Amino acid sequence: MELFNSALGKNITFVRPAYFIISGFIAVPNVKYYYVFLFFVYFVSVLGNASVMAVIRLDRKLWTPRYVAVFNLALVDLLGSSALVPKVLHMFLFDHRHIPYNDCLTFLFFCYVFLSMQALNLVALSYDRLIAIIFPLHYQVRVTRRLMSSLIGSFWLFAAAGTLTAVGLLTRLSFCRSVVVNSYFCDHGQMYRLACNDNTPNVVVGHLLPLAVLWLPLSFILLTYVCIGFTLTKVATVQERAKAFKTCTAHLSLVAIYFLPILITFSSRVSPNARIINLSLTSVLPPMLNPIIYVLQTQEIKQSVTSLLRIRKRSQVTVKKVMVK
Repeated sequence: MELFNSALGKNITFVRPAYFIISGFIAVPNVKYYYVFLFFVYFVSVLGNASVMAVIRLDRKLWTPRYVAVFNLALVDLLGSSALVPKVLHMFLFDHRHIPYNDCLTFLFFCYVFLSMQALNLVALSYDRLIAIIFPLHYQVRVTRRLMSSLIGSFWLFAAAGTLTAVGLLTRLSFCRSVVVNSYFCDHGQMYRLACNDNTPNVVVGHLLPLAVLWLPLSFILLTYVCIGFTLTKVATVQERAKAFKTCTAHLSLVAIYFLPILITFSSRVSPNARIINLSLTSVLPPMLNPIIYVLQTQEIKQSVTSLLRIRKRSQVTVKKVMVK
């Protein structure tokens, strides 16, 4: 105990607050309209991702390694939206911005795990496209459902372990200056900056975690498409190149939607309010747009939806005929 107190400093008493206050969007003008927008985005996200998961589950033709990753992405988007948006609306619509200490750490854990998994899941999809285009004859051997499931499982463990480390390090901090978190949720970076004892380990993790779950995945994805582009230059005809590249358009759209807002936010100086709005949009828009992109740009999904609708229509017609008889 003496060693712990000395780490805090001779004149500092360890303080674990009863709650934190999330500042949120209080300085944003006409913010009530933004809350309506968030509710609409959440509704579409739940409906879209649940639909994609149902289509993949019901159509056995989609039980392939690629759609294992697509199913997981839809699951992550559904869980991530459900972990973030209802809590945010509850806090700010009903002015319940005081969140208990343990609840705040739990909120942080789930939000960070799901946000991390969105980026890591894009890595799994890029690996699938890399093998499919560069080694098409070996695709069935190199990319299996078991391998894809193991890869995604390892990503879940990695995201959970990294986030748990960040949360664990927050518990050693003393918050004797302020309990106001300048963000729209329990943000790790904003929280450790409130500490009045040594937060060096938190700063290190605060730099390593984004590197591991954002910038390294983005680098891998970009390198993947450099290799794909180089391979496509060797393809004989323009039509074959276009056909091969078309299989990547849905994934590229997901990558752009997820990473571009983050790059814009961190590569330019913006006001605190603009930062909060930008980051919140980065958290809620990809889960809404991902299922729309896959339904519109992926031929297999469109065919499956059409097939399932036809089957349902036929079953309804059959039931009506039976009832008439």
